[in-house]
Amino acid sequence: MPETTTVNSQFLNDVITGLKAEPKHLQSKYFYDEKGDVLFQQIMNSPEYYLTGCEMDIFTSQADALAETVRSGGEPFDLIELGAGDATKSIHLLKELLYKGADFTYMPIDISAHVIQLLNDELPAKLPGLKLEGLNGEYFEMLKKAASISNRRKVVLFLGSNIGNMPVNDAQEFLNEMRRHLSPGDMALVGVDLKKNPRIIRAAYDDKQGVTKQFNLNLLERINREFNADFDIDKFEHYCSYDPETGSCKSYLISTSEQTMTINDEQIFFKKDEYIWMEISQKYTVNQIDQMAANARFNTSDHLFDSKHWFMDAVLVAE
Repeated sequence: MPETTTVNSQFLNDVITGLKAEPKHLQSKYFYDEKGDVLFQQIMNSPEYYLTGCEMDIFTSQADALAETVRSGGEPFDLIELGAGDATKSIHLLKELLYKGADFTYMPIDISAHVIQLLNDELPAKLPGLKLEGLNGEYFEMLKKAASISNRRKVVLFLGSNIGNMPVNDAQEFLNEMRRHLSPGDMALVGVDLKKNPRIIRAAYDDKQGVTKQFNLNLLERINREFNADFDIDKFEHYCSYDPETGSCKSYLISTSEQTMTINDEQIFFKKDEYIWMEISQKYTVNQIDQMAANARFNTSDHLFDSKHWFMDAVLVAE
């Protein structure tokens, strides 16, 4: 109970701080309550949302190459997945590593205790012989914990274009911080969505069925549910933009009228057409990622692409 209270009070503080800021913004990590998880699964299954299928293409068609790449630095090793979720993609790599007799321990990290419990319960049954140690908490705290558990070589998976869910400067700092938690010879596999036709990208975040719109609005509904707030959901519109020059795809909720909301006795005023910045989905070129990796003291040892060359998993080795 105390942990839940702490999480809720941090959520409330972040919401009020973000909505009183100029411009208004909310943190995308709060999208994922129970309803948000369901909606995101629907987004991933929508015809416009290509990212999941592209990376799955890499993990299914190139599982052998992935396994050989991961093993190339030596065994035994710890395979650490940041934001593991249900391990839908990484399970193909795990199967291949087990088939090849690799000596490794899988360490999924997730902020959701429920997710970690599910992986601990279900994966060993699906993958006999798998050594698994789930870690529940923030990425870098758990990377530190993983280093204290064993001194084996580390291979970090950061998949799904999660690096795109932060502005470029923050993504660079994320790579810098990841490197600070790794030793020379450790490896990271980073999923990156690449720049491509702008219409394809924009459609992925503004699907015809309106599921992405529901996903964004659900965060306001969650705030209503958890903090007795009074957002009128019908007075906000979803808007998505993509800038092919910068590679920045952003989602907003636009207030369609002048209105005042109350959250936990705090009043939030909206002007007509004022926006809440909800999410960024940054797209990169291969050269940009290589340069960012070099800035963080990683060597890029390989690039693995899907069949369309829309998505890349970059293999980074710590210097």
